[in-house]
Amino acid sequence: MSHIVVVGAGQAGASLVAKLRNSGFDGQVTLIGEEAVPPYQRPPLSKAYLLGDMEVERLFLRPASFYPDNGIDLHLNERVDAIDAADKVVIAGGHQIKYDMLALTTGSVPRRLPPAIGGTLEGVHVVRGLDDVDRMAPEFADTRRVLIVGGGYIGLEAAAVAAKKGLKVTLVEMADRILQRVAAPETSNYFRELHKSHGVNIVEGVGLDTLIGKGRVTGAKLTDGTTLDVDFVIVGVGISPATALAEATGLEIDNGIKTDAQGRTSDPLIFAAGDCASFPYKGGRIRLESVPNAIDQAEIVARNMMGEGVDYTAKPWFWSDQYDVKLQIAGLNTGYDNVITRPGDKPGSTSFWYYQGDTLLAVDAANDPRAYMIGKRLIEGGKSPDKVAISDPSTDLKLLM
Repeated sequence: MSHIVVVGAGQAGASLVAKLRNSGFDGQVTLIGEEAVPPYQRPPLSKAYLLGDMEVERLFLRPASFYPDNGIDLHLNERVDAIDAADKVVIAGGHQIKYDMLALTTGSVPRRLPPAIGGTLEGVHVVRGLDDVDRMAPEFADTRRVLIVGGGYIGLEAAAVAAKKGLKVTLVEMADRILQRVAAPETSNYFRELHKSHGVNIVEGVGLDTLIGKGRVTGAKLTDGTTLDVDFVIVGVGISPATALAEATGLEIDNGIKTDAQGRTSDPLIFAAGDCASFPYKGGRIRLESVPNAIDQAEIVARNMMGEGVDYTAKPWFWSDQYDVKLQIAGLNTGYDNVITRPGDKPGSTSFWYYQGDTLLAVDAANDPRAYMIGKRLIEGGKSPDKVAISDPSTDLKLLM
């Protein structure tokens, strides 16, 4: 009987083992995760769960009974120490697990502040796993002062929760503007004004010099010489693919675990999917950090582990929730040279359409699901509507399909 072992019990790992069973795989399936709870959703951690609006059980992707009921051997709270690819053995928790095929869905790890600038002080938090959020939750008491380092989506979502909780929030972004790495100035401006309207102090073009405190953080010195009194700090400076295990196994690494279009690594018996994997895309290679990619890619890998030989065609889309605004993003804006702003049909709703020349690349839609859905279909269909038509709010977007 064939044995498939999956290392990493996040969204990708859970989707992969479920797809194996749903597709009729009748061999042995083992899913290994480092955390003590069954696979769960991560996006609500920094939003509904941190706000106290969601119980932990509602985070679970499937009931705990799903795994034994479907013949999936779920190993929780277990770290994989090594992979012996020659003998096809995973070494975890002091024992060996033989495999016929292996999938790495190890996800990503948050970047942390260096110890030299106070990154290991008590009260300095990252937002990645359930344990991280449980540790920081008691910090969210009214009138406390929080410093958020990093103006990407994670930092902004944390700022929104803190502001809604009544905290005094300062966010510092070393780049010239928030969201500079991932969005156009138009999107940055929209969210800057949104956060300012909720009392968040956003400081751009200024970095963190050092955190102050003995044992626990009590303050921060910024690169412009400003000092702040703080009660705790949230670090949102990005994530890195979790490739240490793959590297130690001798697999090729290229901005993540390098795979072919079907999810195979440089070892034909080892596959990878999710945040940790990079794959071919439009003549290049990308790695996507999103729930939709984790699900879709993992399901393709499951099919290919069963011998189907299907290439993965990514359809990138993302989202972010901040206050009462849902941002939905379709496509990838890499290489854009102009942005068209289209007002929505409700107060506060708008969309930003990214073009490279006359080619539509991506759409950022804030509280404008219609613009998002139509933009997504246009991009996936390879269609690029006229920019003048897009900018005209009287244009019926459906007619552009």
